[in-house]
Amino acid sequence: MGNLNKTIAMLHDDLVNNRVTSYELVEESCKKVTDDTCNMYEKKIVKDALKRAKKKTSIDKNKLLDGIPFVLKDNFSTKGVESTASSNSLNGYIPLYDATVYTKLKKAGAILIAKTSMDELAMGGTGTTSHIGPTLNPLDKTRIIGGSSAGSCAAVVAAHCPFSIGSDTGDSVRKPASYGGIVGFKPTYGLVSRYGLFAFAQSLDTVAYFSKDVLDSAILTEVLAGYDKNDSTSYKGKYDKSFIKNATEGVKSAKLCYFPQLVDNIKDKKIVDEYYKLIEKLKKHNITVEKCEIDEKLLNAIYPAYMIISSAEASSNNACLDGLRYGISGDINADNYREYIKQARSKGFSDMIKRRFVIGSFSLLSDNKQEIFLRAQKARTRIVKYMKEVFSKYDGLLVPASQNVAPLLSDIVYSWTKEPNYIDNHMAIGNFGGFPSITLPWIEKDNLPIGINLTSDNFKDANLLGIAKVIEDTVKEEN
Repeated sequence: MGNLNKTIAMLHDDLVNNRVTSYELVEESCKKVTDDTCNMYEKKIVKDALKRAKKKTSIDKNKLLDGIPFVLKDNFSTKGVESTASSNSLNGYIPLYDATVYTKLKKAGAILIAKTSMDELAMGGTGTTSHIGPTLNPLDKTRIIGGSSAGSCAAVVAAHCPFSIGSDTGDSVRKPASYGGIVGFKPTYGLVSRYGLFAFAQSLDTVAYFSKDVLDSAILTEVLAGYDKNDSTSYKGKYDKSFIKNATEGVKSAKLCYFPQLVDNIKDKKIVDEYYKLIEKLKKHNITVEKCEIDEKLLNAIYPAYMIISSAEASSNNACLDGLRYGISGDINADNYREYIKQARSKGFSDMIKRRFVIGSFSLLSDNKQEIFLRAQKARTRIVKYMKEVFSKYDGLLVPASQNVAPLLSDIVYSWTKEPNYIDNHMAIGNFGGFPSITLPWIEKDNLPIGINLTSDNFKDANLLGIAKVIEDTVKEEN
């Protein structure tokens, strides 16, 4: 096993016991990043990373991330390092401040190696719309790794680093994790500060991360969780902080549920059979999984409600990308201000981004707001209300994270589907309610992975990690 195939916990033990040095780890990571063949990176920071690692002559045994390399999605602000969110509209933008997440990771001793590629401005689920081109799946380069946190996922899958930071707006970490066969964790909204994360849809965006196992997700949550005065959505209240304890010991018992529409409607019946086999195996570990009925109208509302709300928020949040303050400029000889902005935004954005901005702006017009945007918000409220009722009876919802392996690049289409397609989009439920949600490695089909997803009630992150640990162990027993 190479050093970077190991978990955070394993590497920390190696570092503390002098079996490897931080410089050796970072050097190995930098070489892999430099030799990348999957188009994972927007900005490589190898020289600075090696300098930092060279200064680490000792490791703090109480800092589990000390001396460990990682990569960061390019929609996080990094002082002095270009941050483009994979969009031409932000080419050359160098932030004057660090995102809180990055500040905490530096304080914990982790060493940044690179900024990763992503779907432009985090709008997309394929990892193919970055201004530098598609990010490929390291397990099969003819396939996507998913998005929008494409490069961050691919870096961990390819063992360029043991963990990485992304953001999740609909399933932007949890779906790629399924395609890559790793763990993707989205904590409760407000648990981890979003300060310095470029807003796509601020009511949905959540800092999230990729790792090798559940314990590593717990370690990252321990470091990153906490109130931040710079983030108005940051949570001040009390919550169970036993992340590492639960992810180490697991839970004694749990009662989970599933929606039959999200399982039985999967086209490949072998995957359906595997799901029911997993349920039976979990019973041996005192975890029961019961059928829970949901009105299919709620499931059908997920995709359109998500698209309307996210596009509306995105059109507002990105109004500043006008060619004057950021990014590509318009023609200085333009007849007026509006013409100048039109030229700048036409050059700066891809067709997909333009389409989302148009839909978002259209839904917010006074003539349309009641019929489009507010109806989407009402649908979201009904979905969240139902899920809160579910979580009053159950410890979580357990369903497949995807209905198949990663799609081929050649099969990707960018038009919006005319069907609700809730099987492919159900994890947006976690963003609608700000619920903690984790994708775990589960089964393989044609030697490619498919993950299982667990979603729980708000601020039940520690308990979710404990349940996830038991599921992880159960899957490993089988394999």
